[in-house]
Amino acid sequence: MHILMIDDDRKLCRLVADYLEPMGYTVEAAHSGPDGLERLRQGTYQAVILDVMLPQMDGFEVLRRLRQESAVPVLMLTARGEETDRIVGLELGADDYLPKTFSSRELLARLRAVTRRWQAAESNRSNGATEARLCFDELEIEQASRTVRLRGEGITLTPVEYDLLAALANAAGRVLTRDHLLEAVAGRNYDVFDRSIDVHISSLRRKLGENPRQPRYIQTVRTAGYMFIAPAAQQP
Repeated sequence: MHILMIDDDRKLCRLVADYLEPMGYTVEAAHSGPDGLERLRQGTYQAVILDVMLPQMDGFEVLRRLRQESAVPVLMLTARGEETDRIVGLELGADDYLPKTFSSRELLARLRAVTRRWQAAESNRSNGATEARLCFDELEIEQASRTVRLRGEGITLTPVEYDLLAALANAAGRVLTRDHLLEAVAGRNYDVFDRSIDVHISSLRRKLGENPRQPRYIQTVRTAGYMFIAPAAQQP
């Protein structure tokens, strides 16, 4: 598995590569935001490890530009681990975050979690899987290819956003708790009071053009969770 690490700490990049490469990962390093973006445009990567504090262009701006072109899983590194930094990163499309005091084992566990969905999608495409297409009004979800179209136009979702949408759409009309949704995105190990699911849902709603006060697809059920409310479209 090919990983791009964008971090100006060269020693840390070498340490991460030394730890991951014996486990089957190929780790390439970029030490500035512009360099990282250029490598992403030229190469094929299955995940990105992205530091927030970078020279020339910070990690948030790198992520913002990356998400205009790609849904590759992104694990962000935050030096301070503050909630504000984590929420900003998640809102911009990061799949997970890790404070820079991480252990090697925790990095590996988080990396495996964010790439698990990519591996499942690649396996479906390679095997020619033909799962059902879900249609709701102007929204179409192709589960085999993990693609989403709104009014005929493709929209780019992160792996986490797609998994949340698919879980909700497959359970249309039923309330899914935050715990259920956490399991739907590969059992990610979040703190009890973490707002990650809410942040991802908020980002997903924006991409669907939703007004939370007048939801068309995703309804908040106070103290319970979320529910997909659009009726399935009639198939010809």
